[in-house]
Amino acid sequence: MAENRDDLEGRVSALERDLHQVRQDMNHVRQDAAAARILAGGADRDVTEIRTEIRDFRQATTASFNAMREDLTDLRQEMNSRFAQVDNGFIEMRGKLDATAAGQQQIVTLLNTLISQQDA
Repeated sequence: MAENRDDLEGRVSALERDLHQVRQDMNHVRQDAAAARILAGGADRDVTEIRTEIRDFRQATTASFNAMREDLTDLRQEMNSRFAQVDNGFIEMRGKLDATAAGQQQIVTLLNTLISQQDA
């Protein structure tokens, strides 16, 4: 009987040591879990901030491209308008040069007529 009692006391002591170790391990696990929750919360905030920054950057880039597109459209319209003015100026000058050439041709014809009349 004494043997069973010594054996029981040893087993209970071992169980108490194991229970104490389990409690210490549980405290460490709780601390690790709390630290993990804090880190996860920080990572979540970081991801939210990055998403916000990316969204803001995308909106700014889109606005910049839209403004650039409008500027290019305005520039193209202005350029087409100016080319039309240049084309009209060339058409006007061509008309004046053609009129001048026709007038010079009339003068040549009249001079040739006068020269023919003097030779005859």
